[in-house]
Amino acid sequence: MSVSNAARAGQPSVIALNQANLAHANPKIKTPQYDRAKLTTGIVHLGFGGFHRAHMARYTHELMEIDPSALNWGIAGTGLMPSDKKMKDSLAPQDCLYTLVERDGKDEKVAIIGSVSQIIYAGESTAALLAEIEKETTKIVSLTVTENGYCLNPTTKILDPEHKLIKQDLATPEQPHSAIGVIVESYRRRRDKGLPAFTALSCDNIQHNGHVLHDAVIALAKLRDASLAEWIEQNASFPNTMVDRITPVTAPGDIDHLRDAYQLDDKWPVVCESFTQWVIEDKFVASRPAWEKVGAQFVPDVEPYEVMKLRLLNASHLAIACLGDVGGYTYIDETMADPRFQKFMAELMDRETGPTLAPVPGIDLPSYKKTLVERFANPAIKDTVERVATDAPLNTVLASIRDRLKADQSVDLLALTLAGWMRRIKGDLDEKGRQIRVHHPMADILKAKATEGGSAPAALLSITQLFGDLGQDKRLVEPLRKHLASIYEIGCFKTMDKVLASY
Repeated sequence: MSVSNAARAGQPSVIALNQANLAHANPKIKTPQYDRAKLTTGIVHLGFGGFHRAHMARYTHELMEIDPSALNWGIAGTGLMPSDKKMKDSLAPQDCLYTLVERDGKDEKVAIIGSVSQIIYAGESTAALLAEIEKETTKIVSLTVTENGYCLNPTTKILDPEHKLIKQDLATPEQPHSAIGVIVESYRRRRDKGLPAFTALSCDNIQHNGHVLHDAVIALAKLRDASLAEWIEQNASFPNTMVDRITPVTAPGDIDHLRDAYQLDDKWPVVCESFTQWVIEDKFVASRPAWEKVGAQFVPDVEPYEVMKLRLLNASHLAIACLGDVGGYTYIDETMADPRFQKFMAELMDRETGPTLAPVPGIDLPSYKKTLVERFANPAIKDTVERVATDAPLNTVLASIRDRLKADQSVDLLALTLAGWMRRIKGDLDEKGRQIRVHHPMADILKAKATEGGSAPAALLSITQLFGDLGQDKRLVEPLRKHLASIYEIGCFKTMDKVLASY
């Protein structure tokens, strides 16, 4: 351990994060108390980003702290995108260790997470990844690749055979590029070697995520080999899950904070809120970690929980982020400090998205909604409106719109949300003169249609891949046209004031 300039000046020395230096870590940091030399990979995770490291890897780490048998559930974190190489370059020299900072606005807890057994970069070749999944010790392949990673048709929400990655996977099936292709090829290898199937566990914010993953995998398998699809149907499982923890993108200031406050040099820490929830359908074909010992909830039916989360948290997040971005705010908590946004979110949940929910066992919905407002307003979580507007799926809003229209109920606030999204997706300047940055798989066509339509929504609504037949329903189109025209004419803040004045 080298002596830093700070140490020579009489200040505590900054240490590099790695296994050898754990004994020298600041006592304020909780370090792994289990023997990491005994870790065995039992889970291969596709999409090794901040959310997974704040959530599933953290639950697994906590289980290892209390249950020695959990050391068989080490996680091989995998990056499938070329940009993921930076993750391996950062964490591999740290012996796969990283710091998790959990903040509630008043205090923070800092812990070094040790549940990751290895990191695989598969952005150029999936050979090493496939070899790891092929091992009989791998019981679970989990995913956080966002909805875009499932290669779905935006309208039908089923696998798109014309998707660029799927066409590549069909051309070279034993050298897959997509997450779906990796899973299908891994099942093929297992079948051909007489090995048991693994559980494919989606942790993405998609309604019925297990069913969506199952259908995508089976669809691709059928395109390759009908008998392979049949084997997967008979031997594999795809549990549904609901995962909830707000996790912003790591900022340079987070790295500096660890160095300055805790004398720890971590190349890629994770900062998240204190709140966490994980609801899992107990449907695993092989053994599984006893995550229930550390707070996960296993249930026979996840749907009520996931619909609650998607329509209350994710739809509200998208609403706040899009309107906030158009208005010129940078952070979610900054946006929520504006009273009009707190009122808008509360009214949206109480009047339109909340009433679409079925009863949720064990959940006090008024308390849950109140907690969401507090979580969004947490000043310790510097989540950007750009990040949320990019990651929160539009379908969380459209699903509520469809249910409300089916019941012939008002969609006025949902239409305002959609108007904010449409104004933002144009990608020009916000109302403070700053550039709005748009990241979306369909960004080019969306920006072109938004520019074509301007203050009228018809051009964007014509993209049936996203909106289906909603563009033909006057009960949505009329309030949407009114709100979008108002945002262009007088701005989002005055438009929100005008709408909220009637509530």
